[in-house]
Amino acid sequence: MNLEQQLYVIWFNFNKKKKMNSKKVLGILGIATIGGLVALGISRVFSPQDKPVNFTYHETAKFTLAEKMADASVLDFVSVAEVSTPAVVHIKSTIKNTSRSQAFNPFEDFFGPGFGSPQPGPQQSTGSGVIIRKNGYIVTNNHVVDNATLVEVVLDDKRSYVAEVMGVDPETDLALLKIEEDNLPFLNLGNSDELKVGEWVVAVGNPFNLTSTVTVGIVSAKGRSINLLRQRGGEYAIENFIQTDAAVNPGNSGGALVNTSGELIGINTAIASQTGSFSGYSFAIPINLAKKIISDLKDYGEVKRAILGVRIQDITQELADEKGLKELTGVYIPNVSEGGSADKAGIKDGDVIVKINNIVINKSSELQEEISKYHPGDKVDITLIRDGKEKLVTATLLSKDGESEIVKEVAKEEMKVLGAEIINLSREERLALKVKNGVKVVKIGVGQMKDKGIPSGFVITHIDKIPMYVSQDVKNALQDKEGAVLIEGVAPNGKKEAYAIRLD
Repeated sequence: MNLEQQLYVIWFNFNKKKKMNSKKVLGILGIATIGGLVALGISRVFSPQDKPVNFTYHETAKFTLAEKMADASVLDFVSVAEVSTPAVVHIKSTIKNTSRSQAFNPFEDFFGPGFGSPQPGPQQSTGSGVIIRKNGYIVTNNHVVDNATLVEVVLDDKRSYVAEVMGVDPETDLALLKIEEDNLPFLNLGNSDELKVGEWVVAVGNPFNLTSTVTVGIVSAKGRSINLLRQRGGEYAIENFIQTDAAVNPGNSGGALVNTSGELIGINTAIASQTGSFSGYSFAIPINLAKKIISDLKDYGEVKRAILGVRIQDITQELADEKGLKELTGVYIPNVSEGGSADKAGIKDGDVIVKINNIVINKSSELQEEISKYHPGDKVDITLIRDGKEKLVTATLLSKDGESEIVKEVAKEEMKVLGAEIINLSREERLALKVKNGVKVVKIGVGQMKDKGIPSGFVITHIDKIPMYVSQDVKNALQDKEGAVLIEGVAPNGKKEAYAIRLD
């Protein structure tokens, strides 16, 4: 007889014999409990210890609570740490001073006074990032690299690279970086929609250029909106954070939130603190929200955001009473934008959206996240409640400019400047040429570089004495320039050369 069965027998006998002495009942209960614990201990002693740990408890079938607790006690977080720490990097950003130093800074509410506020002169901020592909793609927070003129990535094994910022999205506080390296350790992307409140998670960061730090906690809530990004003026800001009690501190921003299967399920972004130190709660961007953002930043350099064209409001008891709603489920639509995708689909003021493509919606943040997974031109099925009756409509999503198509721009790694195609220089090429920085001319077309005789394969190290690290630096250096510029670098034969080019 197991522990639960013994407790049930005691309860049954207690009800059958109401006059039983209370001390006697407590004595029997104590004996039964001790017996159950002893049995559990004997079972643990004689259980095989060399079985592989099953990390995904929510997928196992119908365990009793006692069995789950016993199984959780042997969770091996060492394995999770061994998988995740090599894929988490340290990021150093050199930030130019701007007038934004006097601007309102919402991150002070979460990381303490002065956090993220630039001071006079060039500044350096630090954070963490996660390698998501073996060829050098890294995801981090936008606020880690925001306004940076130089971004340096330090791997867990201390190798250092200058990274190119492929794109940023302030609306979700995400950024995508790229370093020229291959065969890097990386984390597989998990499914944050399957994450359960109460599930174990591991937070991994690489702060202050130290070795990676690993903390453990549980998911304490999902779908949190903490009004962090909207305070920055983001009209289309999306907040649907995973809330955990895993300790996260400044420097861990952009680090990994990992499930017990070693999969990336969130990007650590903020903490609830007035002091700048962790005080109980941390917040991470769900990876399912990040997947589409990362893909867009890679393909287009910006997010191609789809808009439904409605104002949204969470349903409370007060709102339900005011509007005569029978249920507290779904998201209320107080206003539909004229000519938007919702308007064209037949959605009206006062409707309640309860599903997007069969995904149940109960919060405004959930609706925002679900729509954010699609591109302009995509069709979505929307289940709504109108006058107490369920209705299904199909909406073709539009961009914020009202367009239903995506125009793909030239990728940054194929940037063309002065008639030449410029790409980033790999670490091996820098070592071979014995240069600290540089970008390579891979194709010469009609333009000033061809006119001056700059050969294909020429490595540009400086423009007007300013070092070039990534292809975007060349464009930035020539932007708004007038007159002549001096381009210095190394020819394919290893000889140093310099060219003076007059701009049109």
